[in-house]
Amino acid sequence: MDLTAVRQERSKWMTWKNIAPLREALNTLPQVETKVELGNTVAVSSEEAVDSAELERIARLMMPWRKGPFDLFGLFIDTEWRSDLKYNFLRPHFNLSGKKVADIGCNNGYYMFRFLEDAPAKVVGFDPSALFKCQFDLINHFVKSDIVYELLGVEHLPFYEEKFDVIFCLGVLYHRSDPVAMLKSLAQGLAEGGEIYLDTFIIDGDEPVALCPSGSYSKITNVYFVPTLKALENWCIRAGFTSFEVLGTVVTTSDEQRKTDWIESQSLEDFLDPADSTKTVEGYPAPKRGYVRIKKG
Repeated sequence: MDLTAVRQERSKWMTWKNIAPLREALNTLPQVETKVELGNTVAVSSEEAVDSAELERIARLMMPWRKGPFDLFGLFIDTEWRSDLKYNFLRPHFNLSGKKVADIGCNNGYYMFRFLEDAPAKVVGFDPSALFKCQFDLINHFVKSDIVYELLGVEHLPFYEEKFDVIFCLGVLYHRSDPVAMLKSLAQGLAEGGEIYLDTFIIDGDEPVALCPSGSYSKITNVYFVPTLKALENWCIRAGFTSFEVLGTVVTTSDEQRKTDWIESQSLEDFLDPADSTKTVEGYPAPKRGYVRIKKG
């Protein structure tokens, strides 16, 4: 696969009629010296004056904001997901110091900014979303990191110019109609001795089976399979992994995912049965995530 050609073609996405105004707005951002804090909220401050009203106007052009939160000079972007909860859950399990790290399905880069706390050798994000790339560019304009953001998907990982010591793939697997093929792509992106941190929707049970929603799951139309942990382990074995470690399971609650005025759309409370929060509106088990670490060789 010629990734140069793919990159050239996808660079044209920035000229789409809904994206071009965002790129123009990014070009008006002020150049200021900043202080960056990489805590639960990725925060940027400055001793120089910043037009907060104009900054908010630009940030709101880029709605919806799914992952975060962020604080830009006092402007709090209260994202739909409290991504710090997921990050802090995983944080005790990894050390990225001096390593090449990839985030597959990186969205606006929240997790990648947090990775910088560990001083990795390199961070690369993969996400074929022009909107999320604009959000990343807004934040990174002030963070001023060396993170590389690629408008590529997991299918491009086997052909990428580098292999990675650590790969994060959070909340992507259930969007793929062939999860084993996706896991194989992840495996091909690993360097020798590398590891992958994966989270995906799961259902309870000891049998190696998976739920296959007929139309949507939790109002998400592109959810194809929701496995038990045993089924997920078998997928990983089929994909060539030899180590499968369950780090934990977490039921999604409104503490982590909720509607804010930075998304202007429905969120978790709208996706669950109003009479029984243990079920989705479709009658399936409510969202629960399994977190695993997998290795090969």
